[in-house]
Amino acid sequence: MSTGALMAAAALWGALAGALLPRAAYRFAVPSGEPWRDHCPDGHPLRGWIGRTGCGACGGEGHGQEKGHGQGKGQGQGQRTEVLPAALATALTCAALAAATGTRPELAVWLLLAPVGVLLAVVDLRVQRLPDPLTLPLAGAALALLGLAALLPEHAGHWLTALYGALALGAGYYALYLINPAGMGFGDVKLAVGVGAVLGWYGWSTVLLGAFAGFLLGALYGGALVVVRRAGRKSVIPFGPFLLAGALAGLLIGAYAA
Repeated sequence: MSTGALMAAAALWGALAGALLPRAAYRFAVPSGEPWRDHCPDGHPLRGWIGRTGCGACGGEGHGQEKGHGQGKGQGQGQRTEVLPAALATALTCAALAAATGTRPELAVWLLLAPVGVLLAVVDLRVQRLPDPLTLPLAGAALALLGLAALLPEHAGHWLTALYGALALGAGYYALYLINPAGMGFGDVKLAVGVGAVLGWYGWSTVLLGAFAGFLLGALYGGALVVVRRAGRKSVIPFGPFLLAGALAGLLIGAYAA
């Protein structure tokens, strides 16, 4: 398969998967300590975790007040993920991964994990929370799927390094959490385990590159907010999206160089 066709197929997969994320993002995007949402923005019972935010009863994204949760119209609309942005973000991510990885078997792993990464970024941006039902399975799934990829011919990574990378990056983030719990959430520690596994597949240089890129992107974003006076030096910003963006950058470079 040509690179163009592979990218197109990956983008199509990403668009379809991303279009199913809005409901999960809406249900997970609640402050820490609160239960996951079980009603749509119009107050109807909401079942399932994939699809659009609105339910069949309201016939769309929902525009009213969420009953029983004290959430008004503006807030409910502001905390929803529309289908197009989620689909576009996931499609672009998957296409870039396909271009860098080619037809190697680990590409299937990246394409399966990419929608979860987009979902985590959206939730953390909204409520500064990385849900355990996403971060912990992500780490386990990454190691399990990479273990299968390691059994297939033409793979370009090492499963043991992925395991060690998961342990090392998780331990590193845990140390940062202990040093400064106000600046590093425990959800970031759990996410770092899965990120370390993905980056470790291509070696320690990729782990270091992805980790550095995440901190660099986070620092640039925080600095920009301070410059435009939208945040102070002690303001807390969600770090998960930058951890994931750094992981994507490291993974793209590691896959291309492998």
